[in-house]
Amino acid sequence: MEVQAKAKWVRTSPRKVRLVAQTLRNLPVSEALVACSFMPKAAARDVAKVIRSAQANAENNFNLVKDDLVIKDIRVEPGPMLKRGQPRAMGRLYSIFKRTSHITAVVEDRPGVVRRRAAALPRAPQPTARPTPTPAAAARAAATTQPATTESDEVEAPARPRKAKPKAETGEAEAATAKADVKEPQSRKGEAKKTGSKKKDEPKKDTKEKKSK
Repeated sequence: MEVQAKAKWVRTSPRKVRLVAQTLRNLPVSEALVACSFMPKAAARDVAKVIRSAQANAENNFNLVKDDLVIKDIRVEPGPMLKRGQPRAMGRLYSIFKRTSHITAVVEDRPGVVRRRAAALPRAPQPTARPTPTPAAAARAAATTQPATTESDEVEAPARPRKAKPKAETGEAEAATAKADVKEPQSRKGEAKKTGSKKKDEPKKDTKEKKSK
């Protein structure tokens, strides 16, 4: 069943509207409306309005299913032309024609004829054998898979045992400390002797001075 809708005195030239209409014939109504929304032409908006009107007429007045509707034809006829003028050189008039058009959209129901999107292309076969990962890549993968550790999860490393020094070295160190202890009292005794001899010499000098007097 055919259902139509008209739009008269549209302020667009018929030539511009026909460029849009010829691309929408024999398309489902839903796809035609989507195509109009993405067209970079101003006439596409006027054509979409007429198509929606025809769809509403078929759905509300004739109880047709909107998903089965297909655009059978879109006719564009020239309407009355508005003549205007622009003054130019030497007093002449430059004529301007503002054209109009009448748009008629005809839709009909075609059950089961609505186009469907083609199935997706099959993917290229993938290789079954995977290459062996390098040691560096394996270490990176292990680091990423391990969860982040907290302070409570960290295990304290055991303290390293200290190495025992050999007996020869310990004997030499003890002998050196003993020699140092022996030298210290001898040096103190020598200092005491020197001080005692100085004190003995001092009274002798005094006696010699008295005798001279």
